[in-house]
Amino acid sequence: MQDRKIINDPVFGFINIPKGLLYDIVTHPILQRLTRIKQLGMSSVVYPGAQHTRFQHSLGAFYLMSEAITSLRLKGNFIFDSEAEAVQAAILMHDIGHGPFSHVLEHTLVNGVDHESISLMLMERINNDLKGQLNLAIQIFKDEYHKKFLHQLISSQLDMDRLDYLRRDSFYTGVTEGNIGSARIIKMLNVKDDSLVVESKGIYSIENFLMNRRLMYWQVYLHKTSVACEKMLVNTLTRAKELAHQGIELFASPALRYFLYNDIKAADFHEQPICLDNYTKLDDNDIWTSLKVWCEHPDKVLSILSNGLINRELFKVEISDTKPSEEEESKALQEISNKLNISTKEAKYFFFSTTIRKDMYSIEDDSINIIYKDGTTKDIAEASDMLNISLLSKKVEKYYTFSLKNI
Repeated sequence: MQDRKIINDPVFGFINIPKGLLYDIVTHPILQRLTRIKQLGMSSVVYPGAQHTRFQHSLGAFYLMSEAITSLRLKGNFIFDSEAEAVQAAILMHDIGHGPFSHVLEHTLVNGVDHESISLMLMERINNDLKGQLNLAIQIFKDEYHKKFLHQLISSQLDMDRLDYLRRDSFYTGVTEGNIGSARIIKMLNVKDDSLVVESKGIYSIENFLMNRRLMYWQVYLHKTSVACEKMLVNTLTRAKELAHQGIELFASPALRYFLYNDIKAADFHEQPICLDNYTKLDDNDIWTSLKVWCEHPDKVLSILSNGLINRELFKVEISDTKPSEEEESKALQEISNKLNISTKEAKYFFFSTTIRKDMYSIEDDSINIIYKDGTTKDIAEASDMLNISLLSKKVEKYYTFSLKNI
């Protein structure tokens, strides 16, 4: 009888899943839900190849975690088998709290609770199903275990999550700038004073990683068309929720209906099991199915937004260093109101601006330390003679103004 399952991954090749706890997690319905949620949300409107799922990403992060454990052990860092299995389990489950289209649900149908908190609740639920076998994994995930470097492998500047998604997203989008040397970075990792460090000969790989991460954010994750599509979806769901609160009948799956017709807050997830039950039934399919039906809804705002998403009639986007003046905004809203015969309040669904801020590296947040042969360490900002870390750590602020085309 086989003691493992082998999965052929397009990015890393064969991934071995040992039979037992780790295989039980992979096959659990809560993790299998991630096969129905795309990793990059709406980015396929720009990069049609970006069809990969959060499940694939979770398996990739698991593979890199296995490689990192092997590499650290070879350098004399003692990691118990139980700790290795726990940190592998934690990275497999790190994304289970994501809803459809990544962060869209967090800002529309659910208030005051982020996907990390929901991930933890779902880990507890799986742990209950597996009779407490995940106690150590949850402890490490919450950074409550005494070996802090194990948590850093899950969540830090150089965690296995980032190393996989940059490489994987680069592969599926075809944006070669994101193709970081994940294997080289892992081989350069070590532990000093219970903290992850990078050996000095790996400094160029880290420089490449930080630069490529910056390029991937502005070229893929914050691409103006992807952002426009996401904002359009947020507005569509916000409108649907507004109509639901008015008692207007909307087509929706039972799980989506629950979140449309109820005001769900963080406390509900903790106090009402039905809330988490419905959340685990939500995936991208619930949203797409509703959008197709909403195209024919008598509410003009909902039908125009839904049609735009289904038939790629997306918001046009203008990016500038300053936001539109009140006069410009008022004029645009009035034009939309007149053209569509809707109120100026409803016109705000079709014209608005938002600010996007991003920095690629912050010493205060979580530094990357380089270790030299004499045992001394320096932050990458100080160690690098090529990178302009001051530019990488500078908060870039851009104003995105959205409006529907042909209005």
